[in-house]
Amino acid sequence: MNKSELVKKIADGAELSQAQAGKALNVLMDTVTEELAAGNRVELIGFGTFSVKHRAARTGRNPSTGQPIEIAAANVPSFKAGKNLKDVCNA
Repeated sequence: MNKSELVKKIADGAELSQAQAGKALNVLMDTVTEELAAGNRVELIGFGTFSVKHRAARTGRNPSTGQPIEIAAANVPSFKAGKNLKDVCNA
Protein backbone atom coordinates (compact mmCIF):
# COMPACT_ATOMS: atom_id res chain seq x y z
CA MET A 1 0.00 0.00 0.00
CA ASN A 2 1.35 3.42 -0.90
CA LYS A 3 0.42 6.84 0.47
CA SER A 4 -2.33 7.59 -2.05
CA GLU A 5 -3.97 4.21 -1.39
CA LEU A 6 -3.78 4.90 2.36
CA VAL A 7 -5.36 8.32 1.87
CA LYS A 8 -8.22 6.73 -0.08
CA LYS A 9 -8.74 4.11 2.65
CA ILE A 10 -8.78 6.82 5.36
CA ALA A 11 -11.21 8.93 3.31
CA ASP A 12 -13.58 5.98 2.86
CA GLY A 13 -13.36 4.85 6.49
CA ALA A 14 -13.79 8.30 8.05
CA GLU A 15 -16.25 9.59 5.44
CA LEU A 16 -13.94 12.46 4.46
CA SER A 17 -12.90 13.81 1.10
CA GLN A 18 -9.57 12.54 -0.16
CA ALA A 19 -8.16 16.07 0.20
CA GLN A 20 -9.17 16.18 3.88
CA ALA A 21 -7.81 12.68 4.51
CA GLY A 22 -4.54 13.59 2.77
CA LYS A 23 -4.23 16.72 4.89
CA ALA A 24 -4.89 14.72 8.08
CA LEU A 25 -2.28 12.12 7.13
CA ASN A 26 0.27 14.85 6.34
CA VAL A 27 -0.37 16.50 9.72
CA LEU A 28 0.13 13.13 11.46
CA MET A 29 3.41 12.47 9.64
CA ASP A 30 4.66 16.03 10.26
CA THR A 31 3.78 15.82 13.96
CA VAL A 32 5.53 12.48 14.43
CA THR A 33 8.57 13.81 12.55
CA GLU A 34 8.72 16.99 14.67
CA GLU A 35 8.41 15.05 17.92
CA LEU A 36 11.15 12.60 16.93
CA ALA A 37 13.41 15.47 15.84
CA ALA A 38 12.91 16.99 19.31
CA GLY A 39 13.93 13.67 20.88
CA ASN A 40 10.44 12.77 22.10
CA ARG A 41 8.51 9.51 21.80
CA VAL A 42 5.14 9.13 20.11
CA GLU A 43 3.03 6.35 21.64
CA LEU A 44 -0.10 5.10 19.91
CA ILE A 45 -1.53 2.60 22.38
CA GLY A 46 -2.28 -0.72 20.71
CA PHE A 47 -0.47 0.29 17.51
CA GLY A 48 3.09 1.03 18.56
CA THR A 49 5.71 3.51 19.67
CA PHE A 50 7.92 5.72 17.53
CA SER A 51 11.18 6.77 19.19
CA VAL A 52 14.74 7.83 18.43
CA LYS A 53 17.62 5.52 19.28
CA HIS A 54 21.29 6.39 19.37
CA ARG A 55 23.58 4.21 17.26
CA ALA A 56 27.20 4.36 18.45
CA ALA A 57 30.11 4.90 16.09
CA ARG A 58 31.54 1.65 14.76
CA THR A 59 34.01 0.21 12.29
CA GLY A 60 32.61 -1.28 9.10
CA ARG A 61 34.08 -2.59 5.86
CA ASN A 62 33.91 -1.16 2.37
CA PRO A 63 32.23 -3.99 0.43
CA SER A 64 34.15 -3.36 -2.79
CA THR A 65 37.67 -3.03 -1.31
CA GLY A 66 37.35 -4.76 2.06
CA GLN A 67 39.07 -1.81 3.73
CA PRO A 68 37.87 -0.84 7.20
CA ILE A 69 35.93 2.42 7.44
CA GLU A 70 34.62 4.38 10.39
CA ILE A 71 30.84 4.73 10.51
CA ALA A 72 29.81 7.83 12.47
CA ALA A 73 27.43 7.76 15.41
CA ALA A 74 23.85 8.62 14.50
CA ASN A 75 20.37 8.99 15.89
CA VAL A 76 17.94 6.74 14.02
CA PRO A 77 14.14 6.52 14.10
CA SER A 78 12.72 3.34 15.59
CA PHE A 79 9.27 1.75 15.71
CA LYS A 80 8.19 -0.87 18.22
CA ALA A 81 4.90 -2.57 17.40
CA GLY A 82 2.22 -2.64 20.10
CA LYS A 83 0.55 -5.80 21.38
CA ASN A 84 -2.61 -5.41 19.28
CA LEU A 85 -0.60 -4.95 16.08
CA LYS A 86 1.57 -7.98 16.89
CA ASP A 87 -1.50 -10.08 17.65
CA VAL A 88 -3.17 -9.16 14.34
CA CYS A 89 0.01 -9.97 12.40
CA ASN A 90 0.33 -13.35 14.10
CA ALA A 91 -3.32 -14.40 13.78
